[in-house]
Amino acid sequence: MDIALKKHILIIAQYFYPEQFRINDICKEWVQKGYKVTVITGIPNYPQGKYYNGYGLFKKTKDTYEGVDIIRIPLIPRGSSSIMLALNYLSFVISGYFWSLFSKIKADYVFVYEVSPMTQALPGVWYAKKRNIPCYLYVTDLWPENVEIVAGIKNKKIINLIGAMVDYIYKRCDRIFTSSHSFIESIESRGVNSDKLEYWPQYAEDYYKPIDRINVNVPEIPQDDIFNIIFAGNVGYAQGLDILPKAAKILKDMSIKVRFNIVGEGRYKNSLIETTRNYEVSEYFNFISKQPPERISDFMAVSDATLISLSKSKVFSITLPAKTQSCLACGIPVIVAADGEIQKVIAESQAGVCGDAGDAIGLAENIKKMVGMSIDERQNMSLNAVNYYNNNFDKTSLLNKMDTWFGR
Repeated sequence: MDIALKKHILIIAQYFYPEQFRINDICKEWVQKGYKVTVITGIPNYPQGKYYNGYGLFKKTKDTYEGVDIIRIPLIPRGSSSIMLALNYLSFVISGYFWSLFSKIKADYVFVYEVSPMTQALPGVWYAKKRNIPCYLYVTDLWPENVEIVAGIKNKKIINLIGAMVDYIYKRCDRIFTSSHSFIESIESRGVNSDKLEYWPQYAEDYYKPIDRINVNVPEIPQDDIFNIIFAGNVGYAQGLDILPKAAKILKDMSIKVRFNIVGEGRYKNSLIETTRNYEVSEYFNFISKQPPERISDFMAVSDATLISLSKSKVFSITLPAKTQSCLACGIPVIVAADGEIQKVIAESQAGVCGDAGDAIGLAENIKKMVGMSIDERQNMSLNAVNYYNNNFDKTSLLNKMDTWFGR
């Protein structure tokens, strides 16, 4: 603790509170451990694509959250197009460059929390070099592979240029942590020494926990004889939700009634609503606006199963989405429509059923199987989920492990 009290951690995170990312809780925990924590972030605009109410280029540029000092640098909101998204990424880098030149902050470590874009790491790398301090990178989205999916960029010259930037960042970071086992091999293939890499999975915030449904009130989800499936999070193109209307149509033809409760916002939401109408399965869907994360455990408590889905992609197949830990911690049976690492985790935990990304028929069959299970069978899945979470993603153990790096 004496060592921690002397340490100042500078966090580079393009997204931070009030945007809902796990880095919020990590920073709060580090403050409670005795570290001084400063976050360099942008103006909150995710996932809506426009600035949150009360925020702007000259509003609340300095703020605090749970003892964390926040400095917001200018950036262009992500909007709803690939061009706006690229400008969003670029503007954070440009603002970060000038911030790194003139900042008077004296930190002991830089910690970059990398969900897309990887470009946000550049200000952290530049600042660490200027101050001659260690720079740690936490990779939760793999670049340049992710660019083709998220930003829709296919031009090989641009992809190669982004790859060169990624190599530049990897080379200048003292330690690279990954949220997925599979990321390590991919990063090694870019010439990064394995001694520099370490698996550090994400954990779920404390409010993700099993709750008895009789103790909560969630009027947004009807409690009737219909099997409730919840999807909570970003309703984007990367989530592969286009298979849901197709699966609903198959289930409707089999006279199996379920309800997909879609909780959240995102760039694909309006298209998804329109597709459900085109497939004439609107009655299978219940669209709910974005909720405070603290309420999601209640939503899961009144649901029969949760859905984790991703689009068909090589990079997504080696990604372990953050909601995996949230769902396991809540002790809810999981239905997977995604490839690779997430299937391994759910199969190993025996906490649900798995199908491939983009496979609407397989998803419908898995839902049929889940609906047909006894209450005891689903309860066993719930218990398995919580046990697996506690054994593999315990917050205290993971944060203590990171302390060893900040203490050196």
